[in-house]
Order: sequence, then structure tokens, then C-alpha cells
Amino acid sequence: MTTPPVPCPDEEPRWLSDEEQRAWRAFMHATVLLDDHLDRQLQRDAGMPHIYYALLVHLSQAPDRALRMTDLAQGVKITRSRLSHAITRLEADGWVRREECPSDKRGQLARLTESGEAKLREAAPGHVAAVRQAVFDRLTPEQTTQLGEIMQAVATALEPEGPCADLPWRR
Repeated sequence: MTTPPVPCPDEEPRWLSDEEQRAWRAFMHATVLLDDHLDRQLQRDAGMPHIYYALLVHLSQAPDRALRMTDLAQGVKITRSRLSHAITRLEADGWVRREECPSDKRGQLARLTESGEAKLREAAPGHVAAVRQAVFDRLTPEQTTQLGEIMQAVATALEPEGPCADLPWRR
């Protein structure tokens, strides 16, 4: 995996074509609206923001419903500081519990509680319906495949490897 080259300050920028500009603006418009739509749905129906739902999902899919905090931050692509704040709130609601990491005394685990699992089961149907209504009900099967391939290509290019990569969960 290589990172894209950084243009030299003396080089003329590669401006977007009209078609690229149209696609970029449509993408930005849709992602802002989608993020807001999903966040409002989860706040209204489950009393939690979208990021908290993502944290509960990641924990529910982990072995023993627990992950090291750094692995959880990486999984949901957020800073450790934002994760710590979110876990504090999820603990206060009784949905997550922090535990000492048995393999590393400096590390901590976040563990999904039974109450958190029940909350996730309660919230999931409405969230899936909102995702389906906002995205997949509007796409053909071919467009769904293309969307997955496009987003994977973008994500792969933006997630550089190596110890010096400036990624949110390392901050």
C-alpha cells in the first residue's frame, strides 16, 4: 500500500473536471445528509448517537464481546480521546464496562454488557430500516456492488500502513 504523492508547491494543481466536480459535490452532499439522517434516527428511536451504535456493534461482534480500547478506536475510526469520552457515556448507561486487559496491564478492554446487548437488539431493526430506506432501496443490485467496490477502493487508499501513518486511533 502506497500513499498518494504530495504535489510540489510549484506544480499546478490537477483541478477536478466538470464530471469529477459533479460527482464530488454529490458525494459530499449525500454523506452529510446520510450521516445526519442516521444520527437523528438513532437519537430519536434509541437515545444514542450513531457513533455509540457503531461502538456497540463492534463490541457485539468481538470474541467475548470485548475489545482492547485501541482496537475499538481503530475499528470505528475515531481518536482515542473521543473513544474514551464515548465509553464513559456508555458505561454510565450500563451498556459497556471497562476492564483491565489481562495481557497488558497498561491497556483496557471495553466489554459489552447484557444491558448493552439488549439495547443493541432493540435499536438494530430501526437502524437497518433507516439504512435500507436511505441507501439500498434506491439502488439496483449492480449499483450496490459498484458502491461497495468504490468505497473499498477509497478506504484502502486512505488507510496507509506503517507506524508513522497519521490515523485517528493513533492520536
